[in-house]
Amino acid sequence: MTTLADRLNRKHFVFIGCALIALVTGWGIRVSGSSGRAAQDTPEAAPIFLHKGGQIFIPENSTLRSRLNIGPVAVRNTPRTLQLPAIVEADPARTVNILPPLAGRVVRLEVRLGDRVVKGQPLAVIDSSDLAQAYADDDKARSALDHARRTLDRARNVHQAGGGPLKDLEQAESDYAQAEAEFNRAEARLRGVGVEPKPHGKGRLLTVVAPVSGTITTLTTASGAFANDATASLMTISNLDSVWVTAMVPENDLAQVTGGQSVEVSLSAYPGETFHGRVSFVSNVVEPDTRRTKVRIAFANPQQRLKPNMFATASFKIPQKSAIYVPNSALLMDNDSTTVLVEVAPWTFAKRQVSPGYGEADSTRIDQGLAQGERVVVKGGVLLHD
Repeated sequence: MTTLADRLNRKHFVFIGCALIALVTGWGIRVSGSSGRAAQDTPEAAPIFLHKGGQIFIPENSTLRSRLNIGPVAVRNTPRTLQLPAIVEADPARTVNILPPLAGRVVRLEVRLGDRVVKGQPLAVIDSSDLAQAYADDDKARSALDHARRTLDRARNVHQAGGGPLKDLEQAESDYAQAEAEFNRAEARLRGVGVEPKPHGKGRLLTVVAPVSGTITTLTTASGAFANDATASLMTISNLDSVWVTAMVPENDLAQVTGGQSVEVSLSAYPGETFHGRVSFVSNVVEPDTRRTKVRIAFANPQQRLKPNMFATASFKIPQKSAIYVPNSALLMDNDSTTVLVEVAPWTFAKRQVSPGYGEADSTRIDQGLAQGERVVVKGGVLLHD
């Protein structure tokens, strides 16, 4: 005896079985037929390039043939341009630091930073007690010398009259020599600080004058400041009629730069303008922190257009032997190496590792890996680079 649940289960399985048959017999045939027509209507796509024994071949019907540019390597012996940062500096042989001749207080400053001065022009006035002492020493030495001279004259007269011993004359001569030496020392000290000796000088004001003509390039004092350190400069005067452009040359390029070599200098202050000069000085010392050497180029600067601390670019023309160059687009990066695609047969290429040298705007010198007459892929090689 079957229950209602058994009859429902049998009907359910019959329904599912019919549905599966319909899917297999009806839908399966249509899918199979459709798939077959697609396979018959679509031709097999042609490969765009083939690998043959480590080489790459471009078939005749490949679209890559129209996208690749192939050309011979170039051989050039044009000079290499070495561009280096530089800076304008005052010529040290034309630069003077103004030191205080004596300690004192600056009571008046006669110049400002950037002023042009001439030789002998007053720069500053210093109130110095040391100057008053120097004048006092000069007065004492002058008086002592006069006294020693009169004593010597009397001793000579007495000795000539036969009334005095020789030792008194010799003592008078010695005293006069010592007084004269002390007087000369006092006079020399006054001249050394820049003042003229004068009898009974009571002045304390010392005027500092310019020892050379030039421009005030640094100023480190002001009115009211004390100048008590004889080694600390008050200001710096530089004659900028001639300046230096100093370039820092890397150690590995130092052998390429020599004295007298022509240099082109450009400054951001004067775009489009080039200054032509020659190397005046190559330092014999390599800077330990930068591993670079100072190279200086002298320039006449009558109009003061080149100003100290201006930034510049120095371009050196370095003669080169004949070398092979390829366009930058021909170089392919392969991990840590650089490769090019060399044509070994018509539309057949081999990947070759090269050693590039310095680069220019549109090409790169190849130090190793290529020979004159070889042809390489100069454009589109990245499409073959896998």
